[in-house]
Amino acid sequence: MTMTARSRACDPCLRRVWLLNRMSSHLELERARLFDALDCFDNEMMCTYGGGRREEIYRNWLEFDADAARTVCTEAGVEPVCRCDPEFPENLHGQRHPPTVLHVRGRIDLLVHSSDLPPVAIVGSRRASQYAREVATALARDLAACGIPIVSGLAPGVDTAAHLGAVDQAGSTIAVLPAGSERAYPASQRQLHRRIAAEGVVISEMPPGTAIRRWMFPARNRVIAGIAAMTVIVEAGEHSGSLTTVEVAHRLRRTVGAVPGQVSSPLAAGPNALLANGGAVVVRDAQDVVDWLKEIYELPDGIEVEDGRPEPDPEQRALLLAIASGADTLGTLQDAGFSLQDVLTGTAALELSGHVRHGPGGRFVVVL
Repeated sequence: MTMTARSRACDPCLRRVWLLNRMSSHLELERARLFDALDCFDNEMMCTYGGGRREEIYRNWLEFDADAARTVCTEAGVEPVCRCDPEFPENLHGQRHPPTVLHVRGRIDLLVHSSDLPPVAIVGSRRASQYAREVATALARDLAACGIPIVSGLAPGVDTAAHLGAVDQAGSTIAVLPAGSERAYPASQRQLHRRIAAEGVVISEMPPGTAIRRWMFPARNRVIAGIAAMTVIVEAGEHSGSLTTVEVAHRLRRTVGAVPGQVSSPLAAGPNALLANGGAVVVRDAQDVVDWLKEIYELPDGIEVEDGRPEPDPEQRALLLAIASGADTLGTLQDAGFSLQDVLTGTAALELSGHVRHGPGGRFVVVL
């Protein structure tokens, strides 16, 4: 095994990643048995899934140039860390089929010397409701304020809300991509990708320049579940890809949490089913997550969940309570005894601090 002074990735591990990339079209056909394929040794993978190209792939595998692969990473601003390195994330070693290499962009110290606190994954639907986005943001914000790293997949919807909740609190966040940590996927996430790469860390199992394949999404989800000590699913349909993350977490015997949703909403079918069949514990807020982590891990003394937003003053708090109680328009708030000036000033301050937002019909909505 060769491990150079300037690299955290050895030659055999880099060769393995090259093989996964080269075998992409074959793995695409084997998605039903993807995790079995990922568990194969290199020779077994080529023989079992290589088809008529197995001999060609084998010759190229023998000729693989690890130094050239390292150069590609360096030029893309990515550092490869393989599972042979002593600082490879410990949580990932517990998997039957862990990633061979993590291609890291951003603050690598957050990955290899992350918090003493166990990371938490927050995942869910891409087409998330406003409620789900607010819950994901609040969970990430309050957990990050405790120093707990947040893991998610950079997808629109719940993932984005979770990442933003963490970075807005100046907390640690780890974005796990399906392919190529040097660029955002989807491309619409460029701005968030740049922000996480600057303030947190973006990782991928696959090397720079890898083309996206569908098999890479469940493979990515196993990395999310592997890194996290607990996975929380906020909102997901009955057949959502996020449930793959939950399945892996179950296999790893990691705690799964679910946020209850409206029983009539198809987007809540996934979490509600998990809660109904005992596959998840109830998560209402960040305190529930911390309480479950305390059951499993020896957390440092003094871990307290606090709202990461500015504390409303007494007048704003009274206004917030009134809105939460149903007085959610200018008129009903005045009927509740507030002057128009107090309502206008107070709601503007509460909106600026992130405690309320404007909803349909000019109504005020409390943000969790």
